[in-house]
Amino acid sequence: MTQTLLVLGSANADLVVEVGRRPAGGETVLGGDTVVLPGGKGANTAVAAARVGASVALVGAVGGDGYGSLLRESLETSGVDTALVKTSSRPTGIAYITVTPDGENSIVVSPGANADVSPSDVDALSFGGAAVLTCSLEVPLETVVHAIGAASRAGVATVLNLSPVAELPAETLRQLTVLIVNEHEAAQLAPDWRSLLDLGPSSAIVTLGSRGAAVVQESGVVEVPAIEVDEVVDTTGAGDAFAGALSARLAEGDDLVQAARYAAKVAALSVTKAGAQPSYPTSAEVG
Repeated sequence: MTQTLLVLGSANADLVVEVGRRPAGGETVLGGDTVVLPGGKGANTAVAAARVGASVALVGAVGGDGYGSLLRESLETSGVDTALVKTSSRPTGIAYITVTPDGENSIVVSPGANADVSPSDVDALSFGGAAVLTCSLEVPLETVVHAIGAASRAGVATVLNLSPVAELPAETLRQLTVLIVNEHEAAQLAPDWRSLLDLGPSSAIVTLGSRGAAVVQESGVVEVPAIEVDEVVDTTGAGDAFAGALSARLAEGDDLVQAARYAAKVAALSVTKAGAQPSYPTSAEVG
């Protein structure tokens, strides 16, 4: 393994439709044409990291269908190593996404092949040369727990984007170098940001949308502002862009605050274009 960053997580086809407003229960609303884009928290994170120069491999699964081919192409053209992305007998995962005029989204995920990412896939990994393992939770929880434990024992820094929120073993939380949550998830976990560290991780980051992020360490809380953008087009995948860019900079040796400042820029730039992976900036665009 020559990649300095390993990402374990989902790969989905995003089926995106623009709507004037979200439907209420039992209601039908008309939307625009459906657009099919590559997505999934794991694939998004890996692509965001690769776009800003990281040497990254994705550990995941897709189906042997057209959506799987779409995802492999997006990953590979972005510079992500896909040797650890297996082909499952199940269909590729799909995310059904509605986007309103203000750029906000609502998402339903059908996991499909992502459910086949297993602890045995982790056991096949060599962590030699890896500096960071980053995980998210659209793959089985037992696989994520197994991976974090294996990476921690190998001396690899561990980052977990705890989305969607799930209950983790106390030992897994103690093995985390960085826990990433948004402010709503943080409120579910702890009474205040500092208390996130009482759960066990060495540090935590609370993403704050257009307000940037808060870096929580034993030394205190540092708020990192987002850069201002002219227009928000689509917030889909912005959190994954943050996680990918943060992980890329940590793998290069940045401290957590430096990495978070860079990641906040990447996330802000990502919302100025439609889609998740197609919206992610290159290092030259970040500046």
